[in-house]
Amino acid sequence: MNRTPCPFCHVPPERVLLETGTTLAFLDAYPVTEGHTLVIPKRHVTSIFELSPEELGALWAQVAAARHWLVHTYSPDAFNIGVNDGPAAGQTIPHAHIHVIPRRKGDAPEPRGGIRWIMPEKARYW
Repeated sequence: MNRTPCPFCHVPPERVLLETGTTLAFLDAYPVTEGHTLVIPKRHVTSIFELSPEELGALWAQVAAARHWLVHTYSPDAFNIGVNDGPAAGQTIPHAHIHVIPRRKGDAPEPRGGIRWIMPEKARYW
């Protein structure tokens, strides 16, 4: 049995950017870009698909609020928003979370295809 405490169940208050009754948004400890933010449900579930429709709606509303905050704080050109749902998809913390990743022109040589680059041999479909 894994007895390692969930780091998302105990986010220090000073790391929290936005909070509702059921969600938190905070900067990723290992950001892909400046402002990379995680949005989580406060209730510990492994997958966002374990949430009730109301909780899921609140989670996506918090994603929109985090994106709005990031636009006004960092002025990015675009965003990648994504979920790694399960270990085979790259999920390393077993607490549901959504990545909100600010993007800037020129931060990658070829941004076209976005998340398709997780499988580089299939990214270029055009």
